[in-house]
Amino acid sequence: QVQLVESGGGLVQAGGSLRLSCAASGRTFSSYAMGWFRQAPGKERELVAGFSSDGSTKYADSVKDRFTISRDNTMNTVYLQMNSLKPEDTAVYYCHADGSDYNYGLVLDYWGQGTQVIVSS
Repeated sequence: QVQLVESGGGLVQAGGSLRLSCAASGRTFSSYAMGWFRQAPGKERELVAGFSSDGSTKYADSVKDRFTISRDNTMNTVYLQMNSLKPEDTAVYYCHADGSDYNYGLVLDYWGQGTQVIVSS
């Protein structure tokens, strides 16, 4: 059974830092695209940062130079280091893994349960 379990969320003052972790289990994720999304109340879920399957990274413009995504393939874990947090970063943060291969009709798409991040002003 595939599971993505996030941790590390919480309440922090503006300017502070948090480190989110996503522990993946149930299969090997080294070839998967993996990343972090977030959803604020009344807004759509958006990509924050992610690794493509080729290892390249993508960041939302709003978090560039403040957030850093990393992964430990031996531990099947993805991290999101968040620095200089702003109130607008307040959201539920979700871990996502995608190993889909449409050439073979494979849809392998997984989400964690989310972890709340609240940044107070």
